[in-house]
Amino acid sequence: MDDITTLSAVALSEAIHDGTVSCVEVMDAYLDRIEAINPKINAIVSLRERGELRAEAEAADDELAGGRSRGWMHGFPFAIKDLSEAKGIPCTYGSLIYADHVPDFDDIHVERIRGAGAIIIGKTNAPEMGLGSHTYNSVFGATRNPYNLGKSAGGSSGGAAAALAAQLLPVADGSDMMGSLRNPAAFNNVIGFRPSFGRVPSLNTELFLGQLAVNGPMGRSVADVAALFDTQAGPDPRDPLSSRASPMVVDAEATSHARIGWLGDYGGYLAFESGVLDLCQKALAVFEGLGCRVEEVRPGFDMDRLWQSWRTLRHFLVAGGQASDYADPAKRDLMKPEMIWEIENGLALSGPQVFAASAVRSDWYRHVAGLFERYDFLILPSAQVFPFDVDLHWPQEIAGRKMDTYHRWMEVVIGPTMAGLPVAAVPAGFGAEGLPAGIQIIGAPHSDERVLAMASAYEGATDWLGREPVLA
Repeated sequence: MDDITTLSAVALSEAIHDGTVSCVEVMDAYLDRIEAINPKINAIVSLRERGELRAEAEAADDELAGGRSRGWMHGFPFAIKDLSEAKGIPCTYGSLIYADHVPDFDDIHVERIRGAGAIIIGKTNAPEMGLGSHTYNSVFGATRNPYNLGKSAGGSSGGAAAALAAQLLPVADGSDMMGSLRNPAAFNNVIGFRPSFGRVPSLNTELFLGQLAVNGPMGRSVADVAALFDTQAGPDPRDPLSSRASPMVVDAEATSHARIGWLGDYGGYLAFESGVLDLCQKALAVFEGLGCRVEEVRPGFDMDRLWQSWRTLRHFLVAGGQASDYADPAKRDLMKPEMIWEIENGLALSGPQVFAASAVRSDWYRHVAGLFERYDFLILPSAQVFPFDVDLHWPQEIAGRKMDTYHRWMEVVIGPTMAGLPVAAVPAGFGAEGLPAGIQIIGAPHSDERVLAMASAYEGATDWLGREPVLA
């Protein structure tokens, strides 16, 4: 049974469909591993009752016996990130305000995951309302890093990333506004993919202004991530900004002789924990070994101007989504300080201030589009620190430089977000203390397939994904 949980998602799909394993055997193997490992890391939450899940797996076996497959994930155990709605399963958003919230609908990408045959077993843990790249909340507590149980699993897709690293799930969904697919991928030595905006539709409350956050896939291989992305992506009339694209085809050979720009620390602008930047720079040799030309490139943009633009837009969007809860004193008392800080700053903004911030974002997009006239891909570290103490809410200082907000320590991820670019977060190896780090492979606008192709070529030239945590 342990062998089942080591299979890639693509291989698991083949094994189920050719009858090598049954859906019940798969469900039992994963539930047994969750029972043994999850108490150590707290990645899976709101886990459904085993009897119900086995009954659904038995029904999935019966369907296959009758010649019917619902899709490539037929019979897969799947846990949805606790920031997305799955019908009939608690969706707390990591907040005591919503601790008893049980939606009666699926978000669009969850609907598609069910439609591809997955059995939703529960949720993956996330920080309160997704704020901050460290997964802890007052509902379920903190998620721990499988590579070191005293360290953070990152966030906000920390539960998903930790569950993948610990082989509690074959593949997982995540979301990303400020690195929430990328930082936990780095912290847990897995793959995270932030798609171009619009590729994965969603039932957002407000459909037109919130163009910073996206849903996307995570996995233990690029092939698994691409398969899930193919399931999640595609237009839907309920999301007016969703985009049409061709079916996913990942061709690693298409990346040969690519021109790569290494942004590093933006010419000294960003602070990094000792060892992180060096490890990421060493990973550049992998691209050179693939025949790519790698050059260091200066940002050529006022990065603090971009940061201030980011802060304004973030305040604006968080306040817009949570102002009604904040207005209720009883609910406000249940909010963490970082949420209150975001909302209060957002409520103080004027319309012209938001417009000016969006204009800076537009300038950044035009600047980055110019970089892609010279380079096929841009590379950045995925995080500025190694996984930190699980009891620390956020790093207060990096390399002697004070972090002046709860999210300044993860500033390295905002550039791709602000330009709406596709990004694959891939491993870059391990530091001196055995903790993972990662890099972002950033593509030109709407080049999602090409980014995954480069990530696939990079994966094939490394062995970091094979270094599994010791949890038994």
